[in-house]
Amino acid sequence: MRWLLLVLTVFAFVLCFTRHSGGAWGFWMLVGLIGTFATTLAFVQVRIAGNARADSLSEYDLKRLREGKDPLNQDRTAR
Repeated sequence: MRWLLLVLTVFAFVLCFTRHSGGAWGFWMLVGLIGTFATTLAFVQVRIAGNARADSLSEYDLKRLREGKDPLNQDRTAR
């Protein structure tokens, strides 16, 4: 979906700069600016979702978190 938004935004700017009347230029510029905002938010959302932790932690992970330890890394010195 984000790639479709990007393509449509670029298309709106192409239409904006190829129109000769002020009204059409202004309309496509507005569509392009709104598309830029929406495309940026779509890419940011995917980046945030990719770096987010899982929704739930186990009881063991919650206990480690309360103790101030990283719940997702196991102690490697215990070997």
